[in-house]
Amino acid sequence: MHRLLIVAAVLALNGCASATDTYLTDGEQALSIDCSGEAGSWASCYEKAEASCAGTGYRIVSSKGTPTLSENDKTLGADLGAYKSRSVVVVCK
Repeated sequence: MHRLLIVAAVLALNGCASATDTYLTDGEQALSIDCSGEAGSWASCYEKAEASCAGTGYRIVSSKGTPTLSENDKTLGADLGAYKSRSVVVVCK
């Protein structure tokens, strides 16, 4: 039971996007948003950007992440095994 609670907590944390302040090379303030993990998605990155920018909108400066597998590369129709990394840097308008 204890192990199940730990696994559930880790999965829940992996589903949450986190944002940290950062600065671009030109000195402009930006947000670095990480939404990595199996439970995360690119949509969670964009939702976090929208919420962090308080509805004023945002401009995507960069994004990087684990590429999505093609259907032929999946195991039994699922993308199993590899840790999914996703991050995006945005500037609020």
